[in-house]
Amino acid sequence: MTEVIFGSVLSALSTGAGAFIILFMRGSVTHRWRDVLLAFTAGIMMAASTMGLIPEALSLGGFIPLAIGIILGVFTLTLLEKRIPHIDLEHSKSGIEFDEKALLIISAITLHNIPEGLSVGVSYASSTEDTGNLIAFAIGLQNAPEGFLVALFLVNQKISKLKAFIIATLTGAIEIVSGLLGYFLTAYVANLVPYGLAFAAGAMLFIIYKELIPESHGDGNERTSTYSFITGLLFMILLIQLF
Repeated sequence: MTEVIFGSVLSALSTGAGAFIILFMRGSVTHRWRDVLLAFTAGIMMAASTMGLIPEALSLGGFIPLAIGIILGVFTLTLLEKRIPHIDLEHSKSGIEFDEKALLIISAITLHNIPEGLSVGVSYASSTEDTGNLIAFAIGLQNAPEGFLVALFLVNQKISKLKAFIIATLTGAIEIVSGLLGYFLTAYVANLVPYGLAFAAGAMLFIIYKELIPESHGDGNERTSTYSFITGLLFMILLIQLF
């Protein structure tokens, strides 16, 4: 129980750690570097889902629970996307009022963080001890650049740096609640564990392919982003092998 709380808090607060950089920034960040960050985190999440969550779900429940869980994860993210219109954080221009666009961004990021928190909680309910720490670490690495980009967007909308930092940090706080929910659901109903792991994998794969990869290819940086994706993938594989 202590581990799931610690892992959920750590992954959630990584959003604030990324946003913290905005307090010391002068000027802006190029699209190239934003694309590199997005692609790197996509590689990290790809390795975590395909080498951590999916094998674990297969070993615990077999193919049918894996397929059902992945489909449910993708379906849930699809519903979220339809309910909350997607706005491209990285390639948007300034000049849109905060109360129209920024609130939508904050709502979208907060809702999209729910499946990530569930992923962490479900992973800690797994019988494999290191799975929870692995997924918490992967989600945390993904949350850091996300928090930075949200804070950067808010600053571009004429929000003060301190307020942008606080708001971006709070968008990740929902992961603590959803992490605990995912843990309790699967820890006390053992048969749900493979479904929960597969659900987390499906949600992560959706985010990778639908959000992170397309957004990292939006400014002509496809080759650089591809290299960054592979670097993130190898980095996470190395961590899996070491720990």
